[in-house]
Formats: sequence, structure tokens, C-alpha cells
Amino acid sequence: MWKIDIDGNNMKKIYLFCTFGMSTSFLANKMQGVATANNLPIEVKAFTVGQIEEIVASEHPDVILLGPQVKHEAATIQAKLADTKIPISLIDAEDYGRVAADKILRKAIDVLQGKKE
Repeated sequence: MWKIDIDGNNMKKIYLFCTFGMSTSFLANKMQGVATANNLPIEVKAFTVGQIEEIVASEHPDVILLGPQVKHEAATIQAKLADTKIPISLIDAEDYGRVAADKILRKAIDVLQGKKE
């Protein structure tokens, strides 16, 4: 059973970013399946890191997860988006490789709720 303390009437956006978006799209689809199966008001989508500023400006995600492929860009991305106050977190490489959608989604929800990583 999932316990989540977010406004059930307000869809939350968890957006994943990586180099090309292909494997992250697969992960996002799996995460969306977990969210849907558990009736969580969450939208999960994936994009390329090159789109991050455009997507943030137009879609206003609630949480940003960065794939392991762009770990080296995390500090730059956090600096660029500091004014947005959107929490940004790295996806654990092992969880990413295993496509551990439920575990990654739980981490994203924790980040959304302001819990420490």
C-alpha cells in the first residue's frame, strides 16, 4: 500500500531527464504504470536533458529526476534551475539499470514531500 501526502485533486508531475530519453522513456512508462495501478495523482514523463529549461518553463514539473548518464551535469542543471525551487534528484544507477520503477517512484514522492534523500 502506498501512502502519499499530496493533494489528491492536484496532479503532480515527475519528469525524468537523460541524454537521449530512450531508456528513461521506458522507465517513465513503468513508473506511470505503478502510479496508475496505485491510483496516485502523478504524471511521469521523460525528456532529453537538452530540453530541460524549455520543459520547466512550459510544463512546470513538481520534481525533476536526472538519469545516471547526466550525473556530471547535475550541478550545472541545479544552478540553472535554482530560481524555480523545483527539487532535483539523481536516479540511483543500480535502480535505473534494474528499471526499479516502484523504488524510483517512491524516492520521487519522498523528494516531492520534502523528505531527505
